[in-house]
Amino acid sequence: MTLAQPRAVVLVEGISDRVAIETLAERRGRNLEAEGVSIVPIGGAQAIGRFLDVLGPKGSDVRLAGICDVAEEGAFKRALERSAFGSDLTRADMERLGFYVCVADLEDELIRSLGAVSVEEVIEGQVELGSFRTFQKQPAQQGRTTEAQLRRFMGTRSGRKAKYARLLVDALDLSRVARPLDRVLAHV
Repeated sequence: MTLAQPRAVVLVEGISDRVAIETLAERRGRNLEAEGVSIVPIGGAQAIGRFLDVLGPKGSDVRLAGICDVAEEGAFKRALERSAFGSDLTRADMERLGFYVCVADLEDELIRSLGAVSVEEVIEGQVELGSFRTFQKQPAQQGRTTEAQLRRFMGTRSGRKAKYARLLVDALDLSRVARPLDRVLAHV
C-alpha cells in the first residue's frame, strides 16, 4: 500500500500543539485529513532541522508551516535558514513562510485568549479545581500570577497539556483565537 503524500504539513513541537490545531480546525468545519494536511509533532524544537530536510525544498518540497515556543524561535530560524528557506530571517520572514511563534508557549497563548477565570471554569468542569487550588498554595507558586500558575499547572501531570489543549480551544470564542494558532491554520 502506498500512502499519498500530504499537500501540506504543519510541524509542531509536541502532542498538545497538534491537538490544539486539530481541535481548532474541527471547530472551523475543516477536515484536515480530507484536505491533505498533516499535523506532525516533531518531539521538540531540536528536531526541526531533520523534518525540514526531509519535507522542505531539499526533500519532498511539500507546503510547510509550523508553530514554536518563543524560547525555540532561534532553533526554528536557524533550521529554516540551513534548509534553504532564506537567510537572516526575521520573525516577519518566518511568518511569511508559515512559521509562527507563541509568546511563551501554546498554553500561555490559550490562557491569555480565554482569560484566567474562563480557564479555571474549564478546570472546574474537569473536577480539577481543587487540585489547582492546592497547587496554588505551594511555596514555589507564591507571588506568581494566576496565569503563570495555570500555565505551570497544565504541565504537572502526563497528558494534561494535550487534554487541556482540546478543552481550552473548545472553550474559545472563535473571534479571539491566539494569533499563532489562527495564522498557522490559515496558512494551510
